[in-house]
Amino acid sequence: MTVSVAELPRQGAETYRLILQGGPFPYEKDGTVFGNRERLLPAQKRGYYREYTVPTPGARNRGKRRIVCGGAPTTPDACYYTADHYASFRRIVP
Repeated sequence: MTVSVAELPRQGAETYRLILQGGPFPYEKDGTVFGNRERLLPAQKRGYYREYTVPTPGARNRGKRRIVCGGAPTTPDACYYTADHYASFRRIVP
């Protein structure tokens, strides 16, 4: 399943733009390794995927929304959006 950048929530599109720019990111955990323990993304070596927070209006913490990208930080091979804290993913198509 896919989602276009235009279909992402406004905060998701902003986070995606920041990823391609290399930051700056508002959350300390942004850019950290995503382990893919759920095995919902294509299998890759550890360190391939990195996660970024998509801010959720009204949330007191980082919320459930994330973008996970694989490959080089500013030129990722693929990025995925999750609105349910890694229970499901949709590949982002530019």
